[in-house]
Amino acid sequence: MATTTNAPAPRRKAARERLRTLGFLSPWLIGFTVFFGYPLIATVYFSFMHYNQIQAPTFVGLRNWHYVLQQMPLFGPALWNTLWLVVVMVALRVVFGLGVGLLVTKIKSGVGFFRTAFYLPCLAPPVAATVAFVFLLNPGTGPVNAILSDIGIHAPNWFNDPAWAKPSLVMLSLWGIGDLMVIFMAALLDVPKEQYEAAELDGAGALSRFRYVTWPSITPIVMFAVVTGVVQTMQYYTQALVAGKLASGVSFGPGTVIQPGYPDHSTLTVPQLVYSLGFQNFNTGAACVLSLVLFAIAMAVTTLLMRRRAGLLSAED
Repeated sequence: MATTTNAPAPRRKAARERLRTLGFLSPWLIGFTVFFGYPLIATVYFSFMHYNQIQAPTFVGLRNWHYVLQQMPLFGPALWNTLWLVVVMVALRVVFGLGVGLLVTKIKSGVGFFRTAFYLPCLAPPVAATVAFVFLLNPGTGPVNAILSDIGIHAPNWFNDPAWAKPSLVMLSLWGIGDLMVIFMAALLDVPKEQYEAAELDGAGALSRFRYVTWPSITPIVMFAVVTGVVQTMQYYTQALVAGKLASGVSFGPGTVIQPGYPDHSTLTVPQLVYSLGFQNFNTGAACVLSLVLFAIAMAVTTLLMRRRAGLLSAED
């Protein structure tokens, strides 16, 4: 009789454990549902609708998808610019950040000054940093072109030249490399010194020590930098938009609508196209299609990078 009375006790305890677990998870679950789950479902829903944010949405099937993927003239240039920035900007930021981190960790004196000097630019707001960079690289009045001309170098037009606009944005991103520098410095300083000493006793040079000691220890951090860099660059918007508007020389204010991508759509990215379609042309359906395409590409690239055979992580990691 006692056994029958106490039988439900383990089930009640398990139910309380589940409720307690759900209670601890509830902030994350609510945040995930409100800021990711619902927006994603709504984006999929509106991608099959004609919706101008004023009238009620009407179902149009695959018409928005057909328009974006086959009829929109700026989709190709925007996608190409975004992927170009992902490949070039992320790769150079990782290489440059790792190089600066190695340099700062090897400096014997004045480490605090150099660490602060490299880190300060990344604290500048994106708009202010872009404005300053466009001013410095102005082909007519900028000091950079004046210095290059004084030493006999033909200076490019930077943000006013379609061939140099994206490289100029890459230079802007490298100027604010301090965030990656700090991450790589922490990883480099965490490598056991005993391994370096053992490698030196075996006669390993600087390159061999980096290849066989430093690199295996920091590959998870490199992986983190690459993945987060890809996700951030796929959302690249502010710097490209501000640089294009300032370089174009067109004054803009309240009520002014300026098409992004100056010069010749060379700085046009998919997020800019999403904003232009959704909030300037009120074509919410097409904007949702672009958002889903960008999301799918970001997920595919991230999944590819996370695979071990991508070469960034060893089997032991």
